[in-house]
Amino acid sequence: MTQNKKNTSSAVKRHVIAALFLPLFISYIYYLPPLPYFMGLLIIVCMTGLWEFYAMYKVSVKLSVPGVLVGGLLLYLLCRYPSYFSEGMFIGLFVLMLIRLFAERSPSGCMTEMGPLSAGLLYVAIFLSFQWLLRAEPMGKEYIFILYTSVWLADGGAFYIGTYLGKNKLYPSISPNKTWEGAYGSLLGGALGAVIIRTIFNMPLSLTAAAAIGAVMGVTALLGDLVESMFKRDAGVKDSGVFIPGHGGMLDKLDGMLVAGPVLYLIVRYF
Repeated sequence: MTQNKKNTSSAVKRHVIAALFLPLFISYIYYLPPLPYFMGLLIIVCMTGLWEFYAMYKVSVKLSVPGVLVGGLLLYLLCRYPSYFSEGMFIGLFVLMLIRLFAERSPSGCMTEMGPLSAGLLYVAIFLSFQWLLRAEPMGKEYIFILYTSVWLADGGAFYIGTYLGKNKLYPSISPNKTWEGAYGSLLGGALGAVIIRTIFNMPLSLTAAAAIGAVMGVTALLGDLVESMFKRDAGVKDSGVFIPGHGGMLDKLDGMLVAGPVLYLIVRYF
């Protein structure tokens, strides 16, 4: 079996598993109250993602463990008390600075360590907090379903169309396998996902509006994937971790959600 066939077979298995997982996730969100279940899920995802992010950049354990704990607490505070965003960010970053100050008796390398610590809080904890804000909006459950379904189908559309029709490289220095054709597949997959959820839950959205929202999810999911690929390339790793066997790390599964979630919240909140 050629390497290309192996990659295709592995991707098919990942998408099949994801297809089986998605109904379970929808049931979890639909039937269980957001507190503590959805909040708890976000905190677990946040702390796992932060651990992977810090491990990618080889942040020492005595700094990464406090960073993970601060990230989980910061996410909780931002979700529960969003009006205190500035205060939460100050406290979180200042605590990490103090830990670095006293954990290491030398100023050498402080920016090398504080950079990933701070970026992780912004990239993982802050971006994830928008999913809680989205969940609190009218029809919040349905929009969470649109987010995850659109991103999942966007990922599938990008892979299959890119694999079988892709010829023009999108951004080879960041992600050599991505193509413009795959990007169009991501857009179409995202639109399809939103239309499916709109139809299943009879949401008061026109098909055109749902498709447009889904298309934006497809584009932003692709951008989120490229952002995480940028981090991984810089860190010199292929996957963010091995949290899910055969799927890579938690960040590998959530890269699109991290960017698409805040964008969908802004669309719902302001448009």
